[in-house]
Amino acid sequence: MFSRRTFLSLAAGGIAAPRLASARQASRRVALYANVGADLTHYDVDVAGAELIKRETVTLPAGVQYAWPHASRRYLYVASSSSASGYGKAGTEHHVTAFSIDPATGALRQHGAPIGLPTRPIHISTDIPSKYILVAFNNPSAVRVYRINKDFTPGEEVTQPAPIDAGIFAHQVRTTPDNRLVILVTRGNEGSPTKAEDPGALKVFNYKNGVLANGVSIAPNGGKEFGPRHLDFHPTKPWMYVSIETQNKMFMYRMGKGRISPEIAYRSETLAEPNNIRARQAAGTVHVHPNGRFVYGANRAEATTEFQGNQVFKGGENSIVVYAINQSTGEPMPIQHIETQKIHPRTFHIDPSGRLLVAQHNLPLNVRDGEAVNTIPAGLSVFRIGGDGKLTFTRKYDIDVGDKTMFWMGMVPL
Repeated sequence: MFSRRTFLSLAAGGIAAPRLASARQASRRVALYANVGADLTHYDVDVAGAELIKRETVTLPAGVQYAWPHASRRYLYVASSSSASGYGKAGTEHHVTAFSIDPATGALRQHGAPIGLPTRPIHISTDIPSKYILVAFNNPSAVRVYRINKDFTPGEEVTQPAPIDAGIFAHQVRTTPDNRLVILVTRGNEGSPTKAEDPGALKVFNYKNGVLANGVSIAPNGGKEFGPRHLDFHPTKPWMYVSIETQNKMFMYRMGKGRISPEIAYRSETLAEPNNIRARQAAGTVHVHPNGRFVYGANRAEATTEFQGNQVFKGGENSIVVYAINQSTGEPMPIQHIETQKIHPRTFHIDPSGRLLVAQHNLPLNVRDGEAVNTIPAGLSVFRIGGDGKLTFTRKYDIDVGDKTMFWMGMVPL
């Protein structure tokens, strides 16, 4: 299980021997990868100094959407698309591309030819042993499974024996730590004065050797006012944490005996001021700390209003919320909200040693400063993680994205 300590799983392999694992992690090099459009740039991570050192850039066939490492940490699978986000203009270029990761430097080199996909991939992951790649698509909502060839290149799609219930607007696909279930997180869509709400759900499939079988659909109240976006698993306990984007909540579910209990075990707010929402707020990425004592979630706001002929930030919380996890029950209890110093932290990651958190922000945005208008650039914000789980802002890196979008970033131990 140690190899699962990668981007999103953050599973704490080596927990049975924490001192040895900690010593290994402290000396291990870490690579960070962050995109601007189709360009994916490698940064060295100085964990002790809380610094990022920019290295080389590789270019994908289209804009990077998401990436996931092989369990060996020697290969990186990157999903790309020329489609706009959400329900925007559809493109024609959609791929998964494999890169080898240099174990000494973290440099990426394309490994084989990309495989084509039918539509925009919004999320990508592998099953636990990295024998298969799972891809989530948002429009139309779908999940597909692709073999990983013996040479670690992405291979052919696995034909599923029956139609798949993929819900509405899939946003993430994950395999449970025991490799027995696949969960497709489907957000649905918020309602409007002219359109009814589309229900959200956690679509749970039985899984074996790349084959999916429809299981249960977890959708409280029929999926109404339930807009899940992202989930992560506790490294040693049968607990799952799910961010509810459209309701700004963090839910905790229990797992066991090859199933996920559909009852919400605990609910917690994501916002520091849930009764003072100034514009649309959206809960985002969630990650459990490698030691299993804390869970982190992102709060995002980017709506604008007009001021002196400019569109400026309307206000809201762009922050990371820190929860302490009750080690007996799994309940997440908020202990800190800290601003990320930029707008819209779409993704964030925790380094494998659990000492550093880096948040990525999509786009530049104008903000009002008295009668003046300033621009906050896109970029990366770096935080130290204390022994109590709380974050301390260290530095930020401004990145000029031009007319592109900074959509994804993640870290891999070398």
